[in-house]
Amino acid sequence: MDSNDIVISVENITQRFRVIHERPDSLRELFTRFFRTNAQFHDFEAVSNVSFSVGKGEMLGIVGRNGSGKSTLLKIIAGVYRPSAGRVVVNGSIAPLIELGAGMHSELTGRENILLNGLLMGFTKAEMLEREQRIIEFSEIGDFVDVPVKQYSSGMYMRLAFAVATEVDPDILILDEILAVGDVPFQEKCFERLRNFRESGKTILLVTHSLQQVTDFCDRALLLDNGRLMLNGSPEEVVSRFHSTALPNEHELIEAAQ
Repeated sequence: MDSNDIVISVENITQRFRVIHERPDSLRELFTRFFRTNAQFHDFEAVSNVSFSVGKGEMLGIVGRNGSGKSTLLKIIAGVYRPSAGRVVVNGSIAPLIELGAGMHSELTGRENILLNGLLMGFTKAEMLEREQRIIEFSEIGDFVDVPVKQYSSGMYMRLAFAVATEVDPDILILDEILAVGDVPFQEKCFERLRNFRESGKTILLVTHSLQQVTDFCDRALLLDNGRLMLNGSPEEVVSRFHSTALPNEHELIEAAQ
């Protein structure tokens, strides 16, 4: 890969978290126990010494068991977490769809959230009003656009968030299982938009339990296990390795997701 085409460079990333074993009864007790020398805790590495790069116009799938570090890795790339070690270099604007409902203010209506998200991404009010109708039409939420989003179903959240993220035209789109909550026709419409998005030179990172989506849409894939990068290769290679390392009861879950 030509260095000029690299839009995401992940270099020896490690993310550690501290787990306290005692259960405090109050915030004050939590604070005091954290700083006690005999407090019971341990550190664990959610992501451990991971390195890879992503090129312009590439769609990268990331797979692994629950708890393998996929979502943590995306949050590091999106700037939600600062890594404990290593560094991430991102060239371009990012639209992260990492947690369902993240970036939405529950008390505001869908229409108000469209404007809010656009303003947070650096667009003017006039620019977002020009995009507003296209976002509403793609999301298919109809009159619910003027209802507070706290009343939305998970599918409606996803529709609106995806429509906003792809309409504001970021350089990099990060998707963490968000498409799993949509119905099949809307998922197909989303993946058609992702194809067009990629063909225009945009970069996509996709975390999904659907291995079929990885082989159908991704150019390359990563396999994570216990925070470590086990394989960086073609979607077919990664899916095959994942199948070979899955636990017996996981095979049923894999098949159900496809």
